[in-house]
Amino acid sequence: MENPYIKQFPDLMRGKKIMYNHGFASSAASGTVKRIQETFPEATVVAFDLPLHPAEAMELLRAKATEERPDLIIGTSMGGMYTEMLYGYDRICVNPAFEMAKTLKSHGMTGKQVWANPRQDGEKEFMMTKALEKEYQEITEQCFTTLEAMDADERKREQQRVWGLFGDKDELVDTFGLFSAHYPQAAHFHGAHRMDDRSFLDGVVPVIRWIDDRQEGRERPIVYIDSSTLKDSYGHPKSCLQKAFAMLVERYQVYIVGPAPTNSHNALSQMAEWTEQYLSTPAHDHVVYTNQKALLYGDYFIDAEPCEGFLGTALAFGSDEFKTWEDVITFFERLGGQ
Repeated sequence: MENPYIKQFPDLMRGKKIMYNHGFASSAASGTVKRIQETFPEATVVAFDLPLHPAEAMELLRAKATEERPDLIIGTSMGGMYTEMLYGYDRICVNPAFEMAKTLKSHGMTGKQVWANPRQDGEKEFMMTKALEKEYQEITEQCFTTLEAMDADERKREQQRVWGLFGDKDELVDTFGLFSAHYPQAAHFHGAHRMDDRSFLDGVVPVIRWIDDRQEGRERPIVYIDSSTLKDSYGHPKSCLQKAFAMLVERYQVYIVGPAPTNSHNALSQMAEWTEQYLSTPAHDHVVYTNQKALLYGDYFIDAEPCEGFLGTALAFGSDEFKTWEDVITFFERLGGQ
């Protein structure tokens, strides 16, 4: 049932099962479980209290994955580290803690600790010992090993099923380089280590949409947005651009189109940096660099100077009909995703 006060996507993950793996010192009662369920009201969300000892936790998760057969597994922090090793499933590792022992030591997590969320066994506290730190060191050494032992074709298939998402303000864990050395689908989102509503909606939900589309064989209409329509004279996003972009990515495949000047290679990296800063995760791997826009195939092209060769519908941004991004929003709202 839809809640008018919460952003929900009832058409995503409909009838499917999502398994959530919580972080260190948390439990299945984490607020993230409720957030996922509220966001995808037509999906089933399952989560389990993970044992403190990592080998036991990994054994439990493998057994539960086999039992539940989830369509998607999401893990955060320590849970993201475990999630990487649940091969054969579509997975999202959010701020994965692949260096648990180092993280525990550097952030003073040894000694008596308090569980952050209620546990089914009723425990309130636990002891983090040197021996337990060693156990975490041993479990993290198992990350990526099965992937690297696969043959090339099997490894490529597995890599396509896994996403790593990393908060650009995460001061607790930084394993982007480690993850991206093994998996190509690694992206940043605006947020810290602990997900809030905004970082979940802007950073995680778009990736879940891509995964659901792939699982369903769903092909959304394509919208191209030329870079000439993005920035004001100060290099900041034009008024309502981000609002329009957020609306469009919910219904369409959206790509940013930038020029590829032969004698200015820096222009490409500058375009990538701007896009990541202002459009974030939904624009990841959705930037097209070309000097021949007429060769692009799609349904809509929003451009300050539309090219004549485009076979779809061209929207002349800045014209009387599409003077602002609010006008573009109105146009696409009337289309309703068509």
